[in-house]
Amino acid sequence: MSKISPLKSDEVIRRLRKLGFEGPIAGGKHMRMIHPNKRQIVPIPTHKGKDVGVGLIRAILRQVEVTPEEWNNL
Repeated sequence: MSKISPLKSDEVIRRLRKLGFEGPIAGGKHMRMIHPNKRQIVPIPTHKGKDVGVGLIRAILRQVEVTPEEWNNL
């Protein structure tokens, strides 16, 4: 199993774009990324100076149905 590490929100957004998501779209406390074909919405926290934690990245991976290996290869 591949190890997942905390990432800056910009890096999470970049990787989601490679998976076909569009955005980020502002709204509320978090940005959102939308997949145009699946109509799937993924919230992305963008707090200055803080990384997106491993637990949240794992939750995003489950939501978008991507394995950690695929995620690390993006």
